[in-house]
Amino acid sequence: MLPNIINACRKSDIGYDSRSFSKFLNNKIFKMYIPKNNLNENIEDVKSFIDKNGFAILVSQMQDKLWATHIPLQLSTNENSKNILVGHIAKANPQWKYFDTKTEVMAIFLGVHSYISSSWYQEPNVPTWDYLAVHIYGNLSIISDEKLYQSLESLVNKYEKYSENPMTMQKIPAKMMETDLQGVVGFEILITDVHAKKKLSQNRNDKDYSNIIHELEKKSDSQSREVAQEMKKEREIKKE
Repeated sequence: MLPNIINACRKSDIGYDSRSFSKFLNNKIFKMYIPKNNLNENIEDVKSFIDKNGFAILVSQMQDKLWATHIPLQLSTNENSKNILVGHIAKANPQWKYFDTKTEVMAIFLGVHSYISSSWYQEPNVPTWDYLAVHIYGNLSIISDEKLYQSLESLVNKYEKYSENPMTMQKIPAKMMETDLQGVVGFEILITDVHAKKKLSQNRNDKDYSNIIHELEKKSDSQSREVAQEMKKEREIKKE
């Protein structure tokens, strides 16, 4: 079975159609609380965010209960040039047995986040949390073994390119690969909605905003410093 799958698969970059993808960002029927000043409608920014924060949470219904699985997902397009998310889960995970094309699923992508102390403000106020997140909604369908192999190859190539000695699918013994493929279920999500939120203290005045950045940069954790960098990109503060 494995040689046929490999021969049927041609290498292709995981991509997306910008023009059709952008219409999802313009959908104003929200399923996520997003104040106007936190709404991210920059399609390139959202695409880059998903690419950088590809380890997502897939949420679906299972016997009238919510079920969530943490998995890597990639943006792509199907044979009809429709935007999709591609992924896989373990066959031992019962979630896949309840997948159907009529029921909506949700994929949650979380970026950097940090606690924001109100002691950093000029006036008394309450603390908060700043963060970046994207929710993608759509209808899920199980894919063929050929598409599964292709998606796995793309996923491996994406993350192995940073390795000193990159692993490739071709380096994995054929028998081992065949066994592993039988242990997972591949799927694609036809995207119907994209909601992107960028909560970066946009409601604060310039002095508070600048001081939040200053305080975040003093912290030892990388998350706080990355939030500070995102805030700098969001608003240019004139130095006094």
